[in-house]
Amino acid sequence: MNKKDDTATHPCQVRTDTPGDRTKNSDIRQMVMVLHGPEVFDSGNAEWLSRVLAPKKIVVAGVMARAAAEESGLPCEFMSVPPSVAIRMLEAPSFLANEGKTPESGRIFGEIVASRVGGEGLIQVECARREVICWNRKPDAAVHKISGLTGYPVVERMAPALMPDEGYRTIRGCLPGEAVFVNGVVIGTATGREVVIRSEGEKIIPLSGLQVKVHGLEKLERAGPVDVSRAWCKSGRLRSKGPLAGPRHALVGKVIFVDHCGHHLYRMIGNGNICGMVTVGDDTTAVCGHIGAHLGIPILGIVDGDSDNIVPERYAKGSILAVAQGISDDELGREVAGIVPEGEASWEECTARIIAHIGDRAVIRKPPEP
Repeated sequence: MNKKDDTATHPCQVRTDTPGDRTKNSDIRQMVMVLHGPEVFDSGNAEWLSRVLAPKKIVVAGVMARAAAEESGLPCEFMSVPPSVAIRMLEAPSFLANEGKTPESGRIFGEIVASRVGGEGLIQVECARREVICWNRKPDAAVHKISGLTGYPVVERMAPALMPDEGYRTIRGCLPGEAVFVNGVVIGTATGREVVIRSEGEKIIPLSGLQVKVHGLEKLERAGPVDVSRAWCKSGRLRSKGPLAGPRHALVGKVIFVDHCGHHLYRMIGNGNICGMVTVGDDTTAVCGHIGAHLGIPILGIVDGDSDNIVPERYAKGSILAVAQGISDDELGREVAGIVPEGEASWEECTARIIAHIGDRAVIRKPPEP
């Protein structure tokens, strides 16, 4: 069974061995497979790799990866940290498995992780390239074993040590027209293969490769100062496959309020008895709706109709969208935040109260279900 609690419930032992100890083990069955992103699950490659490599355990990093992993039925542990951090935390030797949106983006992602992992290098099984990449290390018996079992050739590459350029960030591997995220907020669409931005005080300044979404930049700036050199940045859809519908979680329970931080959703849900979510913003609502459909948790989404199509929009039964009219979703969301119940409540009564408060300032509609 998949474990739906968060990293805090599954503490991983910090490594106490030496780099040499961690790289000389050739038994893949004693290694940990670290998976990132939903694509490797949705394509079936995660299941295939689990079957042919039989790793000691599977660790999953990422919000949408977690939803896809839970739907896949594979036994996994979940860590709400970047893959490089997860790899450094693990006591056992490990390898990264990924499936980039393109072969090039898969390579770029591996290079970024390798630059952050440290001295012993990184083994990356990149399904989009059909390669086993040795980053900053020589192939050993484990690498050749993975190559033999998967049929993927071994490739050696070097990743430079990560040296953050204070206040600047280049987001590589973009496809023109796709959404660009900073800390989970869409700040625009890419116009080329690279997007360059910088932070100046509380402002994010686009330098090249970006068609700006002003509303997104404003949301990000309101959240507080962001050092883009260290922020979570990505481009493209968060997931291409629609969610599998889960059974209704609860009719009565806690209602959580999510305002432009959908990438922290699992942490917010925790192990609580959640009966619904009130969400603000088109993209946040789409992400929460997608995960909510999988978990069986409905939402009341306050939106203004500028969705960036970052996930297939699906919602659990009982969900409602309030499309703001004559007022921004942010303004309406700030009002509604004050009437979201703090204790346990009936989802039906909660939504009725919020809709009555909104009145004619939004058009109420029923969103698509899985």
